[in-house]
Amino acid sequence: MVGIDAAADVLSEARAEAERRGLENVRFETGDVYGLAFGDDSFDVVHAHQVLQHLSDPVAALGEMRRVCRPGGVVAARDGDYGGFFWFPADPGLDEWQALYRDVARALGGEPDAGRHLLSWARGAGFASIEASGSAWCYTGPDDRPWWGSLWARRLTESPFGDRAVEHGLATRADLERLATAWRRWADSEDGWFLIPHGEILCTA
Repeated sequence: MVGIDAAADVLSEARAEAERRGLENVRFETGDVYGLAFGDDSFDVVHAHQVLQHLSDPVAALGEMRRVCRPGGVVAARDGDYGGFFWFPADPGLDEWQALYRDVARALGGEPDAGRHLLSWARGAGFASIEASGSAWCYTGPDDRPWWGSLWARRLTESPFGDRAVEHGLATRADLERLATAWRRWADSEDGWFLIPHGEILCTA
């Protein structure tokens, strides 16, 4: 089993987690989904999780995934759909955050509503046998809610996402701090509930 990512720091975290779990059948490598460093027909399953939404040419990426999958194998993908997120309690700050995220993602060449596009992208990549479906994640309760809210508060103020928002003139640092406060406010609510829909595809190579 091989996991790839373009970011070396993410791979370091993945290796540490695999070691923590005692997994010895997986290795991690830096890689480019547009040019995978593997021969044709190398894998039985090729899976991309929350990847295609960040790409400027997801159809080309699926085509490359198909190349390295053996005939009769499976190419699979799951991606969220930011346009379909919804939550409680209502908060104008989270409405603003959702719009900002989608604007930043598209400014960087991605498609934040990727979930609804997966079937179309797979067809564009030439797959004839495609099983399309959907699923959802729900964050609520005393464990998930603080984790999810603090993750987004930090992402707004301490990650490259916030930097890109400022660089593209889509938000100021003050805006990002204000939206992070909205996330913390949501996380502090015992009524907090957040649903994330996903598109999914299973394609026969």
